[in-house]
Amino acid sequence: MVEGHCLCKAVRIEVADASGEIEICQCTMCRRWGGAFYSALESKQFTIRGEDSVAVYRSSEWAERAFCRTCGSNLWFKFLPTGNRSFSAGLFDSASGAKVEKEIFVDEAASWTCIGGQHPKMTGEEIIAEAKAAGFTFE
Repeated sequence: MVEGHCLCKAVRIEVADASGEIEICQCTMCRRWGGAFYSALESKQFTIRGEDSVAVYRSSEWAERAFCRTCGSNLWFKFLPTGNRSFSAGLFDSASGAKVEKEIFVDEAASWTCIGGQHPKMTGEEIIAEAKAAGFTFE
């Protein structure tokens, strides 16, 4: 179990199934959303307290992004076809030493967001092909 919170602590998140690894998304939308890349702690078992302080923005036909209404902290990305959420790794103090599981949309990365280390790196085309192979459709 790992616990995290936004800057003002109005929203608190507990994750029960954290793997100890984070996924990095380098897509243009994530860069625009957070200023660099999105570092995500994926979870299917979580508890959210302070949901009245959460605002949700539908960023595409297949995704929603949430943030704290009070302090503006980015909270999570939700993939609508599956309902899966990934939480901003920065919310969790314990994630500061996490390994990078993989990096996605590397073809959209800004030159100043290079991530060191040996981990899988996938382009946007590879990610979309993987999702389509799993049965997801994109409009």
